[in-house]
Amino acid sequence: MKQKIDTIIFDLGGVLVDWKPEYVYRKVFNGDEEKVQWFLNTVCTPDWNIEQDGGRTIEEAVTIKITEFPQYEDWIRLFYNEWPNMFSGSITENVELFHQLKESGNYKIYALTNWSAEKWELALELFPFFKNFDGVVVSGQEKTRKPFPKIYNIILNRYNITPEKALFIDDNEENIKAAKKLNFNAIHYKKASPLVKLLKTHKITF
Repeated sequence: MKQKIDTIIFDLGGVLVDWKPEYVYRKVFNGDEEKVQWFLNTVCTPDWNIEQDGGRTIEEAVTIKITEFPQYEDWIRLFYNEWPNMFSGSITENVELFHQLKESGNYKIYALTNWSAEKWELALELFPFFKNFDGVVVSGQEKTRKPFPKIYNIILNRYNITPEKALFIDDNEENIKAAKKLNFNAIHYKKASPLVKLLKTHKITF
């Protein structure tokens, strides 16, 4: 028999806030989308950025890239110098759901996020509602990240969560697959499917 959900765990980027490096580099390259995508797929790549989420320092990361692409040093440095401008803001309808769930008192509400430890304090300034979770696990602070099992076990153990009673929401399919392997209930969030409908399929009440 399926256990009743008592805990909801949110990813942040892509679920509650909109973060895209494109927002900065479209200005750098005067709206030339081909150049933007070339730069983000060749120089400051997702694989490079995610290592900072796993605990590598920004200084080390920038040094590695400048050594590899010295001709693009100024553009590389922009990645973290202009980091706040990579946010368009919060995803309003999902943040409203977060507040409704929190206020309902029916669930414990946590966040499990891939995020550089060095940018977390700034994140709290940019999005004060991040302070309203019952707890947050930040990958950069733990020096491990999704989709590695270790970070899921950290949040389970730290907050005494039973995975079969928890619902995990993330926009990254690999992170969802990893959670399901550990017996979490999970929602792969895509903007095309309103989150409120996905929550109702798991009998979440507000």
